[in-house]
Amino acid sequence: MLTPLTLLVPPASPPSLFSFNRFSHFPFLPTSPPPPPPPLNVLLQCIKEGVKLDHCYRPYLLRVVSRRLVLATKTQSITTMAAQEEECKGNVKAQLAKLFEVSLKVTVPNEADVDPLIAACTGKFGDYQCNNAMGLWSKIKGKGTQFCGPPAVGEAIKNNLPTSEMIDSCSVAGPGFVNVVLSKNWMAKSIQMMLIEGIDTWAPQPPVKTAVVDFSSPNIAKEMHVGHLRSTIIGDTLARMLEFSKVKVLRRNHVGDWGTQFGMLIEFLFEKFPNFEDATETAIGDLQAFYKASKQRFDSDPAFKERAQQAVVRLQGGEEKYRRAWAQICEISRTEFHKVYQRLGVHLEEKGESFYNPYIPGVIEGLTKQGLVEESQGARVIFIEGINIPLIVVKSDGGFNYASTDLAALWYRLNEEKAEWIIYVTDVGQQQHFDMVFKAAKRAGWLPQGDNYPKASHVGFGLVLGEDGKRFRTRNTEVVRLVDLLDEAKNRSKAALIERGKGEEWTEEEIESTADAVGYGAVKYADLKNNRLTNYTFNFDQMLNDKGNTAVYLLYAHARICSIIRRSGKDVEELKNKGTLVLEHKDERDLGLHLLQFAEVVEEACTNLLPNVVCDYLYSLSEIFSKFYSNPECKVIGSDKETSRLLLCEATAVVMRKCFNLLGITPIYKI
Repeated sequence: MLTPLTLLVPPASPPSLFSFNRFSHFPFLPTSPPPPPPPLNVLLQCIKEGVKLDHCYRPYLLRVVSRRLVLATKTQSITTMAAQEEECKGNVKAQLAKLFEVSLKVTVPNEADVDPLIAACTGKFGDYQCNNAMGLWSKIKGKGTQFCGPPAVGEAIKNNLPTSEMIDSCSVAGPGFVNVVLSKNWMAKSIQMMLIEGIDTWAPQPPVKTAVVDFSSPNIAKEMHVGHLRSTIIGDTLARMLEFSKVKVLRRNHVGDWGTQFGMLIEFLFEKFPNFEDATETAIGDLQAFYKASKQRFDSDPAFKERAQQAVVRLQGGEEKYRRAWAQICEISRTEFHKVYQRLGVHLEEKGESFYNPYIPGVIEGLTKQGLVEESQGARVIFIEGINIPLIVVKSDGGFNYASTDLAALWYRLNEEKAEWIIYVTDVGQQQHFDMVFKAAKRAGWLPQGDNYPKASHVGFGLVLGEDGKRFRTRNTEVVRLVDLLDEAKNRSKAALIERGKGEEWTEEEIESTADAVGYGAVKYADLKNNRLTNYTFNFDQMLNDKGNTAVYLLYAHARICSIIRRSGKDVEELKNKGTLVLEHKDERDLGLHLLQFAEVVEEACTNLLPNVVCDYLYSLSEIFSKFYSNPECKVIGSDKETSRLLLCEATAVVMRKCFNLLGITPIYKI
């Protein structure tokens, strides 16, 4: 039972809840001196019941509670915090956030849901920074706080940090920024532990278990062109980053394998090859030319057009002959697509438009029963708030369209595949279409409002331009075939190797594999290093340059690191377990710090779906390593710190290889 007590407010203060509550049994005496602090259990009970404390008791309570919470924190650091650090192992920012979370609860116990704002430092005062002070001050000023401004809040946050081996020192700068200098011993130990346990221990841990990445998605009977390059490369990288993060990724190739165009293709196939099942890829020849010829015939010959329209009806009606012809055309197209995917090292599972076709009527019926589908000018549509055109889900002739298929696909992915994150990788021109589809899904209750999971995201990208600044095409204005583009990159890479004299030093197999890695890697990196929303200019000379921010430069940098380790003659696996990594020199420490930022960089790239973040990190890593290795004070082979510096070289190579892996680039080990 609480002890009755008189709680007095200083004369200048407005009456508080304490002046008129069940704990006040004595007259209100504004001129009397403040009484001694009441028992702590009384004050804690008051806080628990939401009673506002008067100014004279707050400093006392803060001191007592802070001591208790800090003591509890020390206990926690041995038990639960160890488990928390295990969860975000490798992610320095996340580990610091856990520490500052404890400090913030002690510093402002009455402010709920204060998330630590941790960022890497760009200045000279530390490695990381906690930026909560200014925001907290705007919340607590005027509430009778003991603090007199953001710097004082920052000092309290710093002082209430629990003890941790990862922190060497802290300081407060400007308006309360808490700068953290990491312990170089902890940094070295963390890097060496990664070498022993593997880079996968540094993987991010996103809050999803299953994701769909819908990418590439070419059209059947059409060649893959440079426009498909970006979707294929970006989508593959996003899938790789999520897979590295222990997410089950369903790589979906939503090919255009259904629709009215198949009527003219099938009818043209029957004309050219009466025994159509004997038609092969070689017999048909260039798929693009076959498509153009059938389209030309469709536009110029009314009788052919009528037969083609009937062919669509028969195909959709399930007639065996037409289904077999359709399957034949699809299979020939897949063979062509596979040539591109094989060169790029990309794996997808095809679930095209035809796969979702049977689900469309049920999905439309369900949306209609919910009152979302309305009649408009003979079509059936869903109106989307804020957009002046409706989403047509059934055309006026009763046929289905892209929106019908995309809604059915989204329903299937949420309900059958149980995906928590569905990512669509297409050009920015389709942004509004997917925005409308997602908003319709939210209206239907398939997706929650806001940015909560499960969610769907559209990953848009810009155009690939030629050197004239226009859409990249051949001289005769044809769209460039992707397979030709990739072969050209490989051939140029191979020619450069021969020119460097590697034809006499290496086997043919080594030349071919290196030309593949460098040529295809150069094309991928030239795309991925740009923010995906921007257009970029396709230029072979630039992307195959061995200087600057190119795949060639980075692959050669990795090969040089591998050469350093080989020349040492040491068994690096033995060094990992028996040697000790230290970060004494500034350049060693700078390199170590950048290595430790790998996990948070991948997390940022995953969260924002921006592969260029990984590219920026990789290029910076190679530059920082180059500064370290070229410094005479950081000599590796033959120095008294050879073991430690070889381990640092190996850690750099391991992180570079993982970056290459995430970008879909094959590393090379010698030059």
